[in-house]
Amino acid sequence: MPASTLDPKSSDRRPRENLQRISARLIGALLLLASPVFAHAPAPDSATPDAPRWIATWGSAPQLTETQNLPPPPGLTDTTLRQIVHVSVGGQRLRVRFSNAYGSAPVTLQPVQIARSAGHGAIVSGSGRALTFSGRPGVTIPAGATMVSDPCDFDLAPLSDVAVTAYLAAPPADVTGHPGSRTTSYLKTGDAVASVALPEARTVDHWYYLSGIDVLAEPTGAVVAILGDSITDGRGSTTNGNDRWPDGLARRLQADARTGSVAVLNQGIGGNRLLHDGLGPSALARLDRDVLAQAGVRWLIVLEGVNDIGTYSGDDASALAHDIVAAYEQIVYRAHARGLKVYGATILPFGDSFYFNPVRETARQAVNLWIRTSGAWDAVIDFDAAMADPDHPARLLPSVDGGDHLHPNAAGYARMAAAIDLGLFIP
Repeated sequence: MPASTLDPKSSDRRPRENLQRISARLIGALLLLASPVFAHAPAPDSATPDAPRWIATWGSAPQLTETQNLPPPPGLTDTTLRQIVHVSVGGQRLRVRFSNAYGSAPVTLQPVQIARSAGHGAIVSGSGRALTFSGRPGVTIPAGATMVSDPCDFDLAPLSDVAVTAYLAAPPADVTGHPGSRTTSYLKTGDAVASVALPEARTVDHWYYLSGIDVLAEPTGAVVAILGDSITDGRGSTTNGNDRWPDGLARRLQADARTGSVAVLNQGIGGNRLLHDGLGPSALARLDRDVLAQAGVRWLIVLEGVNDIGTYSGDDASALAHDIVAAYEQIVYRAHARGLKVYGATILPFGDSFYFNPVRETARQAVNLWIRTSGAWDAVIDFDAAMADPDHPARLLPSVDGGDHLHPNAAGYARMAAAIDLGLFIP
């Protein structure tokens, strides 16, 4: 009997060598396929501190879209969806993020394009750039997951509007989105992704699946993320006007030479609470996803708590204030552990609103006192002082009241933005 039949090492040498050759060829082919995607990707920030770095220039916090906020009939099936977003900082290279966090099944977007917005659902001719995902022209996002496009060369101007357009053949029933867009999206039956205009498109003032845009920025680029509720999300602001208070902050940062590289990320959700889920997960539950995981975040502003106070049905203001303070402390601890500076914003007055009663007002005053005096924050932004009526401190100034005595109007949001010390964001 040949020796090779008696020696296990000898007998399996040829199959192993064949497998190694096949594996080497397969790996080589995959690297060749992927090379257009990764050839120009920047090294990690820690490896090249003086190189450009990725930062988030725009974002929205994903949540499950309620039935009343779904697209108008016939929905998203066999539909081109064009969504407009207003970025903060600009750059020459970007990537786009899509979320299926609340989907019950995978969702496929193909093809996908980004272009400069020309207004009213149209794009600037010739400005469109196809988005790829690991070199492919579309992406299937698993249920519960987020996917980011390959880096794409794109001339992105600061404070500009861009249109992200995707075709959906058969999306799942559970749609991940952001109802409080205050921005019009456009829907057209069939694949019209490359069309300059979308005549007779259906419209809806919500975002779906789109959750962020990152830009390759200068080394000093950094992000201020804002964790908030409907006052941050912009209820009472102008649809398509981009006059929420985070928008006003972004404009002020761009206009100041010291802070022109600082982006603003609005992670507000209408109805959001610190301690309990409401419209969207609680602030404590979504902190990692919506703030800590975002590219380039250096500062965090926390303006949350009014919905915790306004939905409280008990009579112990002290217990309510204690619970809110405990949530703040957890946010500060977790953000500090990631190297962020955390700024606490005082809760606005809501006298004469449907939220008001003496117990809730006592709790608001106690919470604001803690925000101002505890020393837990790296700085305090006193929106309460900026927005309260001096003659009636439990109420908003009449000139900034959006009408429900809880949410500011556009002038109020401008006043909030103006009340922030830009020195807090010097890189």
